[in-house]
Amino acid sequence: MYFAISCIDKPGALDLRMATRPAHIDYLKTHESAVKLAGPYLADDGETMNGSLIIFEAEDRAAAEAFSAADPYTLAGLFETVLIRHWKWTIGNPYD
Repeated sequence: MYFAISCIDKPGALDLRMATRPAHIDYLKTHESAVKLAGPYLADDGETMNGSLIIFEAEDRAAAEAFSAADPYTLAGLFETVLIRHWKWTIGNPYD
């Protein structure tokens, strides 16, 4: 099943995000078979990263939560909020 992992950065945390980004990207790559899509949320300027969205395939919520908890962004304390929800890929699913 799929999970949407939606994360919002703490205010003023762009420097922390940028410093941690290489480790975060490496982490996602080590889980690339389960990470179906991922990318940052952007501020209204269309450039400044201020959160993350990951669609993750896992057996259950506990696996999705463990994946999120071990993300370098999470470990660095970047996020103000993290929401993990079951997600149904209805349109544009290349895995159907």
